[in-house]
Amino acid sequence: MFLRDLWYFGALSSELKTGKHLHRELLGQPVLFGRDHQGKAFAMLDICPHRAMLLSGGEMQQHGDETHVECPYHGWRFRTDGSCAAIPSLTTDQAEAMDLSKIKTRAFPVHEDQGLIWIFYGEDETAEPCIDPPHLDMPDNAKPRMIVKDVFNCHIDHAVIGLMDPAHIPYIHRQWWYRTKASVKEKEKDFGPIERGFSMLPHVPSSNSFVYKFFGKDRTTEIQFQLPGLRTEYFKADGKHMTIFAAVTPTNENQTSVTIVTFWNHPLMTLVPSFIRRWMGETFLGQDRDAVNAQQVGLAYDPKLMLIHDSDIQAKWYFKLKDAWTKHRQTGATFKNPVKPAKLRWRS
Repeated sequence: MFLRDLWYFGALSSELKTGKHLHRELLGQPVLFGRDHQGKAFAMLDICPHRAMLLSGGEMQQHGDETHVECPYHGWRFRTDGSCAAIPSLTTDQAEAMDLSKIKTRAFPVHEDQGLIWIFYGEDETAEPCIDPPHLDMPDNAKPRMIVKDVFNCHIDHAVIGLMDPAHIPYIHRQWWYRTKASVKEKEKDFGPIERGFSMLPHVPSSNSFVYKFFGKDRTTEIQFQLPGLRTEYFKADGKHMTIFAAVTPTNENQTSVTIVTFWNHPLMTLVPSFIRRWMGETFLGQDRDAVNAQQVGLAYDPKLMLIHDSDIQAKWYFKLKDAWTKHRQTGATFKNPVKPAKLRWRS
């Protein structure tokens, strides 16, 4: 159903306050993200093993130097590593006879960096991270400047290929300040493999990308994609940068969360009022959401689909990457990136 043994985007650092937690559904499972009283982020399966109550319905407590999550049903408490710390209903002799170390809820490896919280989803509860967590190629002091989030009512595959599809832009994102019917032109871009993904290699933004013209003369952009569903656009102009990171994360089989985080130090972005920046971001993402959601009407009939050259090659690479990663994890064979250097052409 979903790829395993990969780092998934879980939450924004700003969403987790010290001593607080929040509920998420990822890969069809409930997950509790929290920040202990020492400020460290953690994640565990949001289910009490006693009677299946969501732990996120309870409170976080400090006991000595430990942070506990208390189940709201019977007060069972769990440490941030998922181990059971206390069962209040036990009498003294019952507590002495019971081995609480055998009671656990699953804990997930977590990594926090650049204002983003990553969760490693292994094949099973004992799986340790087999790859390094993602790290965006930008100044270390860069902080999220704008966040736009939405939910697509589809499987992650349709959300991913919908966002990477270059041919839909003049139809779904048609507006006077970005694309018009008259601005469609032939494109030719060089692509190459990167770790667990591929890149539209650095190039000068297309002349019909109207907004980019205002950022300066020395403009270059690179768009990368990596499994499980991470799209990053690196834009540079006159020594300044803007990084647009999009995380496509499966909520469950029929719903996908899309979070777009933008970082920049370009003065032009600061001059643009925040409500205009947000309107532009929400407009773009909302258009993609509406298109993918509308697509579900036809998909409900389970039609045979087709992918064509060259505009759908990135979608083909995505499915090949998924197959290669699955084979790698199932057999132990070395992961081989199926993407080869290529020059793709399309009109948009």
